[in-house]
Amino acid sequence: MTTVAIDFGTSNTVVSILEADTKAPKTLRFDRISRLFKMRGDRETVREVPVVPTLVFVKGNDELVLGQQVRSQRLGASQPQRLFKTFKRDLAADFQPPPRQLDGVIYTAELISELFIQNVLQQLSSQSIEVDKIIFTVPVGAFERYLDWFRDVAKKLGVAEVQLIDESTAAALGYAATRPGEIVLAIDFGGGTLDLSLVRTGTAKGDTQTIQAEVLAKSDAYVGGEDVDSWIVEDYLRRIDSSREQVGEVGWQNLLELAEKLKIQLSSEEKATDSWLDEESFMSYELELTRERLEEILEGQQFLEQLRQALDEVLTVALEKGIAKSDIERVLLVGGSCLIPAVQQLIISYFGKSKVKFDKPFEAVACGALALGQIAGIDDYLRHSYAIRLWEPHSQTFSYFTLFDKGTKYPHERSQPLTLQAAIEGQQEIRLDIGEVADMAQAEVTFDRQGRMTSSQLRKQEQYRSLETHRQQVCVAHLNPPGQVGIDRIAVEFEVDEQRVLLATVRDLWTDKLLVERGAIAKLS
Repeated sequence: MTTVAIDFGTSNTVVSILEADTKAPKTLRFDRISRLFKMRGDRETVREVPVVPTLVFVKGNDELVLGQQVRSQRLGASQPQRLFKTFKRDLAADFQPPPRQLDGVIYTAELISELFIQNVLQQLSSQSIEVDKIIFTVPVGAFERYLDWFRDVAKKLGVAEVQLIDESTAAALGYAATRPGEIVLAIDFGGGTLDLSLVRTGTAKGDTQTIQAEVLAKSDAYVGGEDVDSWIVEDYLRRIDSSREQVGEVGWQNLLELAEKLKIQLSSEEKATDSWLDEESFMSYELELTRERLEEILEGQQFLEQLRQALDEVLTVALEKGIAKSDIERVLLVGGSCLIPAVQQLIISYFGKSKVKFDKPFEAVACGALALGQIAGIDDYLRHSYAIRLWEPHSQTFSYFTLFDKGTKYPHERSQPLTLQAAIEGQQEIRLDIGEVADMAQAEVTFDRQGRMTSSQLRKQEQYRSLETHRQQVCVAHLNPPGQVGIDRIAVEFEVDEQRVLLATVRDLWTDKLLVERGAIAKLS
């Protein structure tokens, strides 16, 4: 049985397996589509880490070009409408950009993401790796629709088993699963999201050889390196008295590439410069960026402030559980955005240089996900609150009743059943509209008529997402005889089992019949 871990990232995707002989995690390299990042380790040693850039270019006639091939051939530079990037982020977002029609085919974020994963699995087959189980890593704050997408894709591709784990929790396991009793904070700052998990490892009861993990605190925000690239270009265009509209979409994409290169260079240099020549207008664009200026941009866009808030949220939750900041033994930085000097400096100012580690920024998440097979389990809690939306016939409005609060550990049962009435006379069924409630911090995003994205400063707001947005029905109680207004009709008991599945038991109070017994409503995130 071969287990594969896929860290499907906004900017880069990492694929890892366990070596058959040593059982050690190995990050896979694929010909043509992998990109090698050179990382400096201890004693100035240099190692190469293979990643697959999360890029798809639709070349035509159902031909797709993926990963590093898109970058090396600069395919999106002249035909940006055929280039798909940040589609993983679009998939997880509250809304998605308009679909694109190319060569008679309509491409959505879901379709491009599925084709990307499918092609990655084909690369595995070309290396004679038969996949029996896939572990996907997901953002801490992922909503149910996003999690279900992974399960559906795995089913379509014929994968026998699929498992999901938080990206930052996986990173903590990758660093610390072999050291029971350690408290570590994993900060996963990638291209599209910021995820934090405070994890304590321990040994299973009665078994000193088996490791288990307890998630103590979490935090997240939808902001990352892709935003930084846009901010760098926007800052440059303002300084030369230009705009995105003036440079056009081709120019915008080329400037984004330069911004990413400069950002990466600043991880090891104080100053970086590069240029691009518009061959149509013969206009030359010369970008120069210093660490100081980049930090000013990040502060101006509240990027660093969001990181501070996320750190403070985790530390506050930890303190409520009796864990002080000084009890955190290691702080593990993961993701390309953690290589930004200003980000590292901020985190070091919180915890001290000796505790902060950033030697596995790209592979820690995928490799850590593979540790799931070596631990007894993860003692976790719900990142979102869950509520049922109720129709109030007298006021003709919706109200919300909280079922499980954010932070509830599972398995867990509600102590009291929920009693519901029919909303209209003669009602023949009562539908349970369950949704997720979360505080979301993300850049405000808009699209123009051509589907081009623009973003502004970060905003934080509470959002409700009904689970029915991606299911034909969540849970329905059929009433026979029909219900009457003003009379209690059904009692619903809710619980979350050890697999994070929301279960409902529904009893008809009029007939005393059991309508639903521990029926699965949704797998909670």
